[in-house]
Amino acid sequence: MARQEQVLLLEPQHELKFRGPFTDVVTTTLKLANPTDRNVCFKVKTTAPRRYCVRPNSGVIDAGTSINVSVMLQPFDYDPNEKSKHKFMVQSLLAPPEMTDMEGVWKEAKPEELMDSKLRCVFELPAENEKTHDVDTNKVLSSSLLKSESSTLSMKSMGSPLDDGEVKRIMEECKRLQMEVQRLREENRQIREEDGLRMRKNTAMSSQHSSHSSTSGVAVKEEGASTRMLALVVLFFVIGVIIGKLVL
Repeated sequence: MARQEQVLLLEPQHELKFRGPFTDVVTTTLKLANPTDRNVCFKVKTTAPRRYCVRPNSGVIDAGTSINVSVMLQPFDYDPNEKSKHKFMVQSLLAPPEMTDMEGVWKEAKPEELMDSKLRCVFELPAENEKTHDVDTNKVLSSSLLKSESSTLSMKSMGSPLDDGEVKRIMEECKRLQMEVQRLREENRQIREEDGLRMRKNTAMSSQHSSHSSTSGVAVKEEGASTRMLALVVLFFVIGVIIGKLVL
């Protein structure tokens, strides 16, 4: 006997698309809807169980409701030239009116009671402009999240009253900062005074050096004049001696 037609409505119906890059976990969503007036048991199976994580991978969908199944592809080295052969199958059966053991229901189910739908996996890489758009979008989202978190923390700090211990700690911190500022001011004043004293000393030393240089110059000049006078006296003495011998 042929199997029953699938009563669940799948979205998407035929393909599970995964958008790269595949350096991190890529998640896609499979929606299962039960339009019947009976509860439906389901299982999600794959030909590559080590490459995917499915949550939930089984369960019961109440009449007239739907669930979202997250299919997570694990990171791998993607080769664009290699076509994906991975497939998924959604298996289902109508739940008995009074079901207590779902595993027992699956074991006791007859083949003609089982329904299934198959989907193939498709891997896609975004275009360059889409990558840029995604990066910009992530930056905007990150900035928005940071601003939102900062606003939340500010509102919390404004809205929550401070206890006595917190107030005391803040006052001590303010006092410590005031003392630190006073200490820095005092150090700055001492540094300015030391710089002024050092400049005055340098000026005085420069003046003394100039005075000493002038005195030394005068002494040298006087010493030179005395030497010349002595030389002239000696010269006149020698000339006088010579003339005296000639006269005699």
